[in-house]
Amino acid sequence: MVKAFIFDMDGVLCDSETLMAAAACRMFKERYNVTVTAHDFEPFVGTGEDRYLGGVADKIGVKLTMPADKEEAYRIYGEIARDEIQAINGVIGFLKSAHAKGFRLAVATSADPIKMEINLEAIGADQSLFSAQVTGDLIEHKKPAPDIFLMAAKLLGLSPSECVVFEDAVNGVKAAKSAGMRCVGITSSFPAEVLKANGADWTAADFKSLPPEFIKAAAL
Repeated sequence: MVKAFIFDMDGVLCDSETLMAAAACRMFKERYNVTVTAHDFEPFVGTGEDRYLGGVADKIGVKLTMPADKEEAYRIYGEIARDEIQAINGVIGFLKSAHAKGFRLAVATSADPIKMEINLEAIGADQSLFSAQVTGDLIEHKKPAPDIFLMAAKLLGLSPSECVVFEDAVNGVKAAKSAGMRCVGITSSFPAEVLKANGADWTAADFKSLPPEFIKAAAL
């Protein structure tokens, strides 16, 4: 029986992956005078900003100055996000409806708390809807390790089998399945066939197009 929904943030609650990539590209250009593209960051989506920035830095031979570089990327991101970020279609209504029906909700994001706060405020998601919030600073082993979702379930007081995860990234889907949870793959960052190949039980473009099989399984 499904009792809780656990949401990744970037690409699930909000359409922010392109904005974070743009901020990171600007940071590399302004601080190191090197040009990188959004494509360079794709292998590191969902792994947390340390790895997101660090993976690209390793690839191009740049030695980052942390946490200063990450803080600058977040500063740029905040400038962009507050004006441009969009909630994933239907997600606010889904959150309110699920909460009203008694489902427990959690955010489980590899991002830092500051980014979570920027995003939730920007899309108008009331933080009181969430019974638990787990951010990357609380987790040693990032996705695709299952730790972040297992912590969310623990904070909710539920077993993994009672939780369904919403994820947009391959690393996140792998983490959800490793945690013993079912997973809905939101296709904002990767196509459905890629998410399914990595274990997603269902896929959907957004929260307005969730498949009937998921609706039935969750008893919504």
